[in-house]
Amino acid sequence: MNAWLEPIMVAIVLMNLILVASGRLSACIRIVAFQGIAVGLLFMVADVYPPTTDRLLFIFASMILKGFVFPWLLFQAIREANVRREVEPFVSYPVSVAICIMTLVISIWLGGRLPMPRPVLSPLVVPVALSTIFCGFFVIVSRPKALTQVLGYLVIENGIYIFGTALLLEQSVLVELAILLDIFVAVFVMGIMIFHISREFDHIDTQRLSELKD
Repeated sequence: MNAWLEPIMVAIVLMNLILVASGRLSACIRIVAFQGIAVGLLFMVADVYPPTTDRLLFIFASMILKGFVFPWLLFQAIREANVRREVEPFVSYPVSVAICIMTLVISIWLGGRLPMPRPVLSPLVVPVALSTIFCGFFVIVSRPKALTQVLGYLVIENGIYIFGTALLLEQSVLVELAILLDIFVAVFVMGIMIFHISREFDHIDTQRLSELKD
């Protein structure tokens, strides 16, 4: 096992905690961008797949999209919506960190009991993947800003990518590219929606949108 695997996975978990503790949208976007790059590095240093050219190209493309293209699209959405900070989250930041630590503990417990079809990269890979998925779901349900919920979606995808790629020794690059294309389209469409919501209603608070009436 590569010596860099576990430090990278620990860094991914720390990014989850920093994400739920941060109130600045620009900082949250940068954290998710760094996490996307870390996920790419995780499988670049792992000896899961043979280092073929197409797989390396996919990893580089994934890192570029998650680390640079997606953040650029989201920063554009922030600029158009004229917001900088998450206002009044449903759950306070200290409680959010405590909940994410609790989900990490639950993920470690589940990771030790889930039957794996074959040996995985590291004993930490399943707990890290599950805790990242749980953190993404928590961000979606606990933050009122539509833009922050987009970040939660990206965090969920990072967790699913860690879980799936770590367990499958053989996976089609075409399937991986299709998944990445779906994510790109989703972020692009969400950015457009956020822009139009901001232009029509002067905010991107999903809680206030639920109060709309005929």
